Amino acid sequence: MEKFEIEITEEHAGSRIDKALTTVNAEWSRTQVQQWLKEGLVLVDGVQVKPNYKVKQGDCIVVEEPTPEELDIVAEDLNLEVVFEDKDVLVVNKPRGMVVHPAPGHPSGTLVNGLMHHCTDLSGINGVMRPGIVHRIDKDTSGLLMVAKNDVAHVSLVDQLVARSVTRVYTALVHGHIPHDNGTIDAPIGRDQRDRQSMAITDKGKHAVTHFKVLERFGNYTLVECRLETGRTHQIRVHMKYIGYPLVGDPKYGPKKTLDFGGQVLHAGTVGFNHPTTGEYMEFTSPLPEDFQALVEKVRKGVDNS
Repeated sequence: MEKFEIEITEEHAGSRIDKALTTVNAEWSRTQVQQWLKEGLVLVDGVQVKPNYKVKQGDCIVVEEPTPEELDIVAEDLNLEVVFEDKDVLVVNKPRGMVVHPAPGHPSGTLVNGLMHHCTDLSGINGVMRPGIVHRIDKDTSGLLMVAKNDVAHVSLVDQLVARSVTRVYTALVHGHIPHDNGTIDAPIGRDQRDRQSMAITDKGKHAVTHFKVLERFGNYTLVECRLETGRTHQIRVHMKYIGYPLVGDPKYGPKKTLDFGGQVLHAGTVGFNHPTTGEYMEFTSPLPEDFQALVEKVRKGVDNS
């Protein structure tokens, strides 16, 4: 462990301790600090405090930063499609069917396994099983992901996600004929009380907003562009189901009778963010995968293979 001693100045007095510490040391995240507080690794004048403790001028804070755990992830050459990379950040185009990080049942073949082979410098803020991972997309969703190569970049990208300044645009094929050209879905999303493996619209959920625009109509199907304002789990899938236009192929939120695609027809085609070091806005796009394009062409021609 590495020990840090910090004395609170007038500038930070009155702030929550987790906010004050992450302001003093930009390499720490509030999630990290909150965990250290729970573990007794942060003491104020020798006393353990809660994450909502408001620091006072003159407080002497001692932080014992744990030594990072050795990563126990097998590096695999998965031929990742890297569309951008520098010393701080990497943008990768994840194929459909690939899980983002190792978990029970998916110890290998994940994006993280491929990243570990591609480069050794990845942020460690999200723990040993999710190095570099700032945000996720579902296994059967294809498209672009930001990856942090150091902790400072990780904090910057997460802060941009929280501030809703990251551009994230998806293309989806949905059931039904959407009559209006565009719209906004503003409905809170939380864990489904009847099925803990699913998400649902619930009053106790977190604020969630999706903006959509119709790209093309095919009778009983509609191709839409969805722009995320927030980033809740399964947000587009849940929101489109909520307004009556579930995603084609979606095994969790879609109808039983759907087109055979092996998963939801959803592609994260655009991601944009301010570079963690230069502050320059950068935006990347990825065309629809060939299987997505082929399915669109089928419905365009009126072929229903359900």
